[in-house]
Order: sequence, then structure tokens, then C-alpha cells
Amino acid sequence: MTMSHDTARAWVDIDLGALVANARMVAAACGARLLPMVKANGYGLGAVAVSRALESLDPWGFGVATAAEGGELRAAGCTRPILVATPLVPGAMDGLLAADLRPSIGDPEALRAWRARSDRPFHLEIDTGMARAGIRWDDREALAAAAALLGEAGGWEGVFTHFHSADSDPASVACQWERFRTVLELLPRRPPLIHAANSAASLRGPAFAGDLVRPGIFLYGGNAGGLPPRPVASLRARVVAVRRVRPGDPVSYGATWRAPGPTTIATVAVGYADGLPRAAEVAAAPARLVELGGRPVPIAGRVTMDMTMIATGDEPVAVGDVVTVFGGIVSLDAQARSAGTIAYELLTSLGARLPRRYVGAI
Repeated sequence: MTMSHDTARAWVDIDLGALVANARMVAAACGARLLPMVKANGYGLGAVAVSRALESLDPWGFGVATAAEGGELRAAGCTRPILVATPLVPGAMDGLLAADLRPSIGDPEALRAWRARSDRPFHLEIDTGMARAGIRWDDREALAAAAALLGEAGGWEGVFTHFHSADSDPASVACQWERFRTVLELLPRRPPLIHAANSAASLRGPAFAGDLVRPGIFLYGGNAGGLPPRPVASLRARVVAVRRVRPGDPVSYGATWRAPGPTTIATVAVGYADGLPRAAEVAAAPARLVELGGRPVPIAGRVTMDMTMIATGDEPVAVGDVVTVFGGIVSLDAQARSAGTIAYELLTSLGARLPRRYVGAI
């Protein structure tokens, strides 16, 4: 068997065409311009490759979490606006200014510091119920202080909020949107850009779209409570060892799994250091499955750092066979549920040692 260096052990196949198709679905559903979130290295799939693929849709810009992430896009040639979603800390402005990044400002002190330092564009964040960042919608004192500073702020480009349960609670979205609109009336003017909708809210239609929408997980193949996305990422790994075990034989650390009967155990070269969670025992979770030879097979015992064992029964399996952990008949969201986590965490946990192989133009 011949295999390339990047597929000798474990890797991620990434379909950029599917990524763009998912972005088109978001744009068609909401009718607004896109501000795709490419933070955390493009949700683990490569921020530079992802942003280049999305250029074909003429997005307004891109969203990141840190100045370093924005700097990486700039170094790769990105000239579009880049919004740093983490709240601005007054002592950390140099990196944003050096890379021409838009800060998210969520308190009057940070707003005052930015205005004193620069007249470059910035976005104001309003907390309408997430309780994570931004000026609270009901903090009239802070809102009044911000309004006074915004009156002649030439760099004030946008204002935004973030929905906490758009994928599961439509009523909460309407409530937060109404709070947001109330705050907008307290501000001295309407900035050019208003945005609130994440993937789930964007897929609900134009009602909460504003001027921009900020899709994230849906672009990368994760469900967002609406239309099913096209799969984008497939985590694959090679079988590196095969053995036959007897009834009652233990497999993996802690001997938490024992063979119910004679079965073949295949060792797959992927583990929690690659982003497959250990998740030893997750109450009420569905069985943890992977794909081998076009059929689902169960994980046997605990996932280890670099390897995972699967029980293949009496079906043939050989060293070098390819196992798909997610992105095939076992979906990204199904694998996440069985590990007691969410698609976001699976993607952003993909290890740096996994080669990323792209289908489609970069």
C-alpha cells in the first residue's frame, strides 16, 4: 500500500466548495451581507484558506477573536475590514492599530481610550442578555456616557449585539432584538452598520439581519437549528494495528470496556491530542461510532492520546484501512453529541499535527 506523508496517520479533508455553498445558503436566507467569523483558525480548518474561499461571495469583512488572528489574515494579503470580537482592553491597542483592525468596544472607558488614541473605525457592542461583553441594555448611566462620547466620534462604524439562544428559543431572539432597538434609539445617531445575527438567527430570515450577519458554525458544516449544512470537514485516520480478542477481554485504559464476545479490535491512529475527545463515560449519550468500510463501528474503551480502538466484529479490517471519525456517515454533530460536546468544540480542538487537505481553490 502506498500513501502520502500527510495521510500516513491522521488528517482532515476540507471541502471549500461546501463551505462556500453553506455561506450562499446563509446569504440567501437573510438577504444581508456577510461578516463571516473565521476566528480560532477558521474554526480549526485554516483561517487563511477559509477567508480566501469566501472572497468569492464579496463579504464585507471577516471576524476574528484576537489581534494576532487578524494579523495573520493581513499577512496573507487580506485587505477587507477585520473585526476583533473580543472586547477592547485600553492597554492592548497597539496590535489592532498596527494591523488596521476594527475593535469591539463594550464599555465607556475603552471607548474613551480608543477615541483619544485613534479616529479609525470601531464597533460598539451592546449586551442584550448574553451577559458576556458589551454595555448592558439596561445600564442607562453607561449608555449615556457612551452616547456622549459617540456624538462626534468619526470612527464609529457599527453597533452590534449577540443572540444567546437563536438555535433553540425564537422568543429569546425577539426579546433581545427589541432590547437592541431600544438602545439604538438612545444613541446619538445610527452608524452605517448594525449587526446581530449569528448562523441560527441568519437562517431564520431577514427579520434580525440588520446590515450584516455573522455566520460561524453553519459555514463549517455544523447544524444551527435551521437548514442542514453541507459537510465541510472530514476527520480521517489509518488503522495501524489489528488483533482478535476473546469474550471478557478488556480494551484500553481502566478496562472500562470488555468484549461481549469474540471480536476484532482495530487500533486507529487518532486520539484526544488530535481533537477526538476522551469522553470516558457520558451519561445518556448515544454510542460513539466511526465509519469503516462504509459502515458504522463502535469505539471500544477509552480514547487515548494518540490512538483509539474500535470493535469491528467479524468484518474484515487491515492495517492501512481508512476510518472516518466524522464528516461521512457519522456526522460532525452526531460525533459531538456522542462525546457530550458540540460541533464547535470538535472543530476548534483539531490538533495542529493534523494535516489539512483542501478540495477546491484556496
